[in-house]
Amino acid sequence: MHQRNRKTSGQARSFKPRQNKPLRAKIAQRGPRRVVVFNKPFDVLSQFTDGGNRATLADYITEPGVYAAGRLDRDSEGLLLLTNDGALQAKLTQPGKKTTKTYYVQVEGEPDDEALQALRDGITLNDGPTLPAKVERIDEPHWLWPRNPPIRERKAIPTSWISITIIEGRNRQVRRMTAHVGYPTLRLIRYRIGSWTLDGLANGEYRVITQES
Repeated sequence: MHQRNRKTSGQARSFKPRQNKPLRAKIAQRGPRRVVVFNKPFDVLSQFTDGGNRATLADYITEPGVYAAGRLDRDSEGLLLLTNDGALQAKLTQPGKKTTKTYYVQVEGEPDDEALQALRDGITLNDGPTLPAKVERIDEPHWLWPRNPPIRERKAIPTSWISITIIEGRNRQVRRMTAHVGYPTLRLIRYRIGSWTLDGLANGEYRVITQES
């Protein structure tokens, strides 16, 4: 029986060649709804299989029958949700559902008030205008783990942190937004999706939340 709020340490990455496996099929919920709250490390794909022997979810998550609800880029870190509930997966990934997502972003330089306001108001990217976002300056999170490998910093240019909350999920959207206003993203941590957060999870760990249907 699955325990509520189980936290499991990430498994070491296997360097043995993986056999190619069929892509996971559409979710068919069996039993109670399960939500896996995972703190994804840098350089890990948001999928269970890969033909190139890169790190995947299978190197960390042993919970059976769950599938990623959305994606988090390989070079981004933090919160990724997985579930056995197709309806929940759709709610978290469909733009019309307007699920908020909060990112902690380390950028090159120190954004001025004009740049932050532009992000709040919405900017026009090559795939159209963004919706208004909640953007604030923040200190580096005190609980943040070291990244491996570290970011590349230029000694002559300082870095700073901002918090960005959006309701969209375009490809590499946050990175493109900060670059558009002149402050490239160096490190991207997703902290929150809806009511789920990274709180209490070390990098590479996950917990399973089981809810009776």
